[in-house]
Amino acid sequence: MGCCLVAVFALISPRLALFVLWLFGDVLSRAFDSWLIPFLGFFILPWTTLTYALVWDWSTPHHVHGIDWFFVALAFLVDVSSVFGGRTARARRA
Repeated sequence: MGCCLVAVFALISPRLALFVLWLFGDVLSRAFDSWLIPFLGFFILPWTTLTYALVWDWSTPHHVHGIDWFFVALAFLVDVSSVFGGRTARARRA
């Protein structure tokens, strides 16, 4: 699947991009040893799961290493900040 198409779906929603990757490709099954990690990642850490799978696929030896971990960590921070940002916003409204 083209990276531009995945990027468009990721801009709409990382969960939509994960669903499209699962439906039309085998990146998730190749990047992860089990179906459980992408399944949990879909609900808990969608940006991190998507980034890990794409970085794994785009890397030459199909491993996440070096600067790739920076992008995975950045995606993790986006996921965590969205969870805590939502809690803070709900607490302010209450």
